[in-house]
Amino acid sequence: MFAAAFHTSRHYILFTAMACLCVLLGGPSYAAGAESLFIAGVTYYEPGVSGPGWAWTDAGHLELTGYAGEAIGADDDLVVTLVGQNSVVETSAPDVDISRCGMEVWGDLTLRGTGSLVATGSQCGIYVSGTLAVDGCKVDARADGAGIADARVAGVIADGLAVRGDGRVVAAGAGSGAGVRTYGVCLLGGAAGGDAAGQLTIDASWLDASGADAGVACLGGSFASARFVAPAGGAFGEGGVVDADGSVAARVTIVPVDATASAGETGGPDVPGDGLSAPGADPATVEPAADPSTIPMLKPAAATKSATTTTVTNTTAAKASRPKVTTKTSSSLPKTSDTNWIVVSLTLFLLGTAFLTTSHCC
Repeated sequence: MFAAAFHTSRHYILFTAMACLCVLLGGPSYAAGAESLFIAGVTYYEPGVSGPGWAWTDAGHLELTGYAGEAIGADDDLVVTLVGQNSVVETSAPDVDISRCGMEVWGDLTLRGTGSLVATGSQCGIYVSGTLAVDGCKVDARADGAGIADARVAGVIADGLAVRGDGRVVAAGAGSGAGVRTYGVCLLGGAAGGDAAGQLTIDASWLDASGADAGVACLGGSFASARFVAPAGGAFGEGGVVDADGSVAARVTIVPVDATASAGETGGPDVPGDGLSAPGADPATVEPAADPSTIPMLKPAAATKSATTTTVTNTTAAKASRPKVTTKTSSSLPKTSDTNWIVVSLTLFLLGTAFLTTSHCC
């Protein structure tokens, strides 16, 4: 009788352990994404918060609905859904690391939705340590080079850029400081690694990039249903897009294969808006945007930041610590690490296996 009771008890323990394992494997799971979000001068450490024109719905997702304000930054991958016209300008506080960019993401950034975004900064409009993907929306990223010396200045600085789904990107960099090198798009290649490093990918979409040193600095690229309008005979050369004679192109215009050329190009339309907007124009309205130097919030920080290497290939932008300023924590409960769940689940699985083996032996 004792043996039978022990055998039954052992099976109860086995079933209980396996049930716990199933519950844990189907338990809480948190999507990869940013653990902190910097927006309009405040750092938030939990999603579920919102403000005028924005809502951080979960770790990997931010919604912008008519947002017009200071810089946005995230410490990991982020997907931003755009609704209506949105704009970000660099934070004016002089001691904030993000103060040279309109948007800064330490991971991959995806911009999507039916809306538009204008991002303005002194050194770059948008900085992404991984790949920037523009999926079906309109983006205007520009940098004016105010207060910048011995550094790259570009509308977009990223590890890779993919424009797809009828997306439209305008990127422009300018500046006259000592040692400044200006690009429309500068793809560093190597910051995040992988097949996308340094690569420009355009799929049935538009890109207009301009900068004195190069419209697009990259390691290579590929098109799907897209073509060069400028430069004539454009191709991917060493370090960026070049024209037919191998010279670096200061302006690069790419359109879908069946699209009419942009206004101002041979065969292009004369009607404003029936093509890609000029650099610095609002991509939603195709009207010239305000001169960045006249925007009150654009106050360059005292110290230069990031991207001080002298080449545009196989380099990584040097960036300082994560954004700092006033911090605010939402009332959401702290997240539990996925790693802990994996360890517990594995432990229970091994325990269940051991009990199962023992039961078979008896």
